Amino acid sequence: MKIEIDDKSGCCFGVVRAITEAEKALAEGGTVYSLGDIVHNRIEVQRLEQLGLHTVTHADMPRLGGCRLFIRAHGEPPTTYAAARRLGIDLIDATCPVVARLQKRVKHAHEQMRPVGGQVVILGKRGHAEVVGLTGQVEEPTLVIEGRQDLETIDFARPIYFLSQTTQSIALFEELGEEMRRRAADPAQVWLDDTICRQVAGREQHLTEFASRFDAILFVSGRKSSNGKVLFEMCRRANPHTHWVEEPSELDPTWFEGVRSVGICGATSTPKWQMEQVADAVAAWATKGKEASGAGDA
Repeated sequence: MKIEIDDKSGCCFGVVRAITEAEKALAEGGTVYSLGDIVHNRIEVQRLEQLGLHTVTHADMPRLGGCRLFIRAHGEPPTTYAAARRLGIDLIDATCPVVARLQKRVKHAHEQMRPVGGQVVILGKRGHAEVVGLTGQVEEPTLVIEGRQDLETIDFARPIYFLSQTTQSIALFEELGEEMRRRAADPAQVWLDDTICRQVAGREQHLTEFASRFDAILFVSGRKSSNGKVLFEMCRRANPHTHWVEEPSELDPTWFEGVRSVGICGATSTPKWQMEQVADAVAAWATKGKEASGAGDA
């Protein structure tokens, strides 16, 4: 059986940077708290927890005075930083630089829309940590849309400034932007600011091509990852024999019946070692199956 790990899959720069910063802080000794899961990957979170990282929520902050608190790659709104200063919390800020730039652009968008009575719209997943950080950059409301069905919440008689969560689909952003201009009273008053991370977006076409090359695809990702959900569906459209797993124990031998090639890929929150574990498990199963088949022939 041919088994290949996609060389372009795995944690994006922002996630790698955050995990590295967390490991560095943990190596210094003492307890480190993470404000929310450091990455939307249960297995990686468990690994870091074994090293001493403790996941907390905003409600826990009042008891963390004098402690080290980790801001993950998704970023946080200014209110979180203000609360940390007030409570005497030592922040370790690992906000992804791409997200940090987007936060500044959200503030700029509001500054541009304020004098003209316009509205700022973000393509993103409601409640997602990055989106919460983006909408919290200013006091004015920011509209969050997830798809075409949410366009009805926009007032097309007013100017629109349209941005996107960094991990959204470029195709969806462009489609919705075109539709906004089509519906707008004045199309010239609709500004499209493509803020999608190209390191993430570039994987879409690549994964479509990768998934089509194999008899079966194993997509390795945490179940909480919104990026994982998007990329998994993309793989499944290219190859119906695509299976989502978090760890080797979830593998089902029936997936590999008659299969001669398996491709293994993952989300931007999936570390390489996790995909390698799955590849090793598939290889071990294939070897065992081959030996059993040989014994039967004898």
